[in-house]
Amino acid sequence: MTGHELLHRLSKPGSRDLLAELYGTDQVDEATKRYKTLLEATLQAFPETEGNIHVFTAAGRTELGGNHTDHNHGKVLAASIQLDALAFVAPRNDTKVIFRSTGYPDVVLDIAETEPKPEEQGTTEALVRGIAAEFKKRGVPVRGFTANAASTVLSGSGLSSSAAVEVLFGTIFDRLFGDGKRSPVEIAQIGQKAENIYFGKPCGLMDQVACASGGAVAIDFKDPAQPLVRQVPFDPSLSGYALCVVDTGGSHADLTDEYAAVPAEMKAIAAHFGKTVLRDIGRSELIEAIPVLRQKAGDRAILRALHFLAENDRVDAMLRAITENHGAKTGEERQKSIEAFLSLVNESGNSSWELLQNVFSVKSVTEQGPSLALAMTREFIRDLGCGACRVHGGGFAGTIQVYIPLESVAAYQAWMAGAFGEKAVTQLRIRPIGAAELHFE
Repeated sequence: MTGHELLHRLSKPGSRDLLAELYGTDQVDEATKRYKTLLEATLQAFPETEGNIHVFTAAGRTELGGNHTDHNHGKVLAASIQLDALAFVAPRNDTKVIFRSTGYPDVVLDIAETEPKPEEQGTTEALVRGIAAEFKKRGVPVRGFTANAASTVLSGSGLSSSAAVEVLFGTIFDRLFGDGKRSPVEIAQIGQKAENIYFGKPCGLMDQVACASGGAVAIDFKDPAQPLVRQVPFDPSLSGYALCVVDTGGSHADLTDEYAAVPAEMKAIAAHFGKTVLRDIGRSELIEAIPVLRQKAGDRAILRALHFLAENDRVDAMLRAITENHGAKTGEERQKSIEAFLSLVNESGNSSWELLQNVFSVKSVTEQGPSLALAMTREFIRDLGCGACRVHGGGFAGTIQVYIPLESVAAYQAWMAGAFGEKAVTQLRIRPIGAAELHFE
């Protein structure tokens, strides 16, 4: 499709239906404006894209349950959200990748060379090169592309902007050069390998799977090579609650070592029992070995292991509550099940704060945005008598997650604005499409 054909089609009713599915009916006009603005900028900056242009999106994600469980083969609840990375892309006949993203320096590299480059660690170039390498290993004859992108998944927000970009690149390579044969899970695995090996961050797989899959998903990483992923019908608004995140303004920059310490300490505990990951040990084993483990691995490692074991079980309980909520026959049943779920959300938050200890960074104990946001939210929901909050995602900085009655969202936004800014609170929408090439008829 040519760029000008696409520009015309973006105003048609069918296009509005697709945008409503992605962003909500109340955001269609804003989304249409965003798409047209980015497309026009693409055609102006890269006129060579006019003749054969494609549209790609990759969702941000929210973690519903299972904080820091994926990297030790645990269980997770997560969901794709309406905030996304959007790109207009044209394939090239050479091996050059040109990637422009609003607000960032251009990325230009040649993917003919796919060996990791130490000087590229921590950069977008590393992700592109690593993802291209994984496709080549699978026999896909990848070439370059020109892309112009814009993301509403704020960097450092805890909504997985990096994972969204990874699955965006993976989907581009797959659809343009790989016949679109890869599943969301394989696209996620390709992104994770690029982040681990090329980017240099030892992440788990949850972020990428959630960004790629669409909707709410329950993921069991007992076998990370073949994680079990199933769709979960989850919409808290049907029970009168808004799912929100609060951006506390902190950055995830320079926190890689703190993230890396979490799986490393958990695996150090597992190693004491001759295991690789905590999924393979039981709570009673851990409790019995505490005297020895204090000397061998340290107190924090034990606390983090206790968090993992409880959090893994908690995901099962959260899934039961969500399933009961979806199948509720009466208002009373729906209320009981959502209250059970929210109680588990609070338990997860308490465990992350007290045991996992990923609510603030030890590098700067005077800066504790997530801790303050949690404390302020607890005050707010205490007065309401309902609601829940927890640290969101990797932690140490970034966002917290909150469930607030729909009628109280405006009051909550005002409550948090003084400390964190007018736009700190974002209401999330779980969207059914994760990472995809979009077709406007």
